[in-house]
Amino acid sequence: MPKETLARRQARAKAILRRLRKEYPDAKCELDWGTPLELAAATILSAQCTDKRVNLVTPALFRKYRQAKDWAATPQETLEKEIHSAGFFRNKAKNIRALMARLDAEFGGELPGDFDVLVSLPGIGRKTANLLVATVFGRPGLVVDTHFIRLSNRFGFVKHEADATKIERALQKIVPREDWTDWSHAMVFHGRRRCFARNPGCADCPVAAWCPSAGKAGAKAE
Repeated sequence: MPKETLARRQARAKAILRRLRKEYPDAKCELDWGTPLELAAATILSAQCTDKRVNLVTPALFRKYRQAKDWAATPQETLEKEIHSAGFFRNKAKNIRALMARLDAEFGGELPGDFDVLVSLPGIGRKTANLLVATVFGRPGLVVDTHFIRLSNRFGFVKHEADATKIERALQKIVPREDWTDWSHAMVFHGRRRCFARNPGCADCPVAAWCPSAGKAGAKAE
């Protein structure tokens, strides 16, 4: 088969997003939060952990830690115990405390909205920075998580690619900037509800018509 042109990929992406918007009209970040600092902490906790589990852990944390200085001042051992059930608790506690200390010392306890500044902070990589920019500050962001990676491969927008940064760069050329945030939420919702890592629901998938992996050996295109 001839190689798919960029224009064709862009058209497919547009069709996929249009259909997924109808399928998941309420697609959004599923972490519970009330302030930018809370979302930053919750996002760090969500690494290798489900949003549902994080949402069980955070209510008590958010009642106790109101400001960046509160998080920074708590002993490492105390925070480790409080977030233990979210997994990787030592590194997560270390990153949260270091992040909040930086925010308190350099940014008046506020979360900065600049992407380049965000990725320079402890515990914040490109995925987290994009999520914060999109969710807190309302600017476009491609949030490349495990679902995003899996679906990007299955849709044929990348081929056997697992590097999140490379996938982000590739999709920046395929999905219009103004749709980056909606695309990210759609990928997460579809990955969690239909396009599973194992046994994806290809038979009744709303975007099967635009997916080259639909129904092929369990849709294993990763």
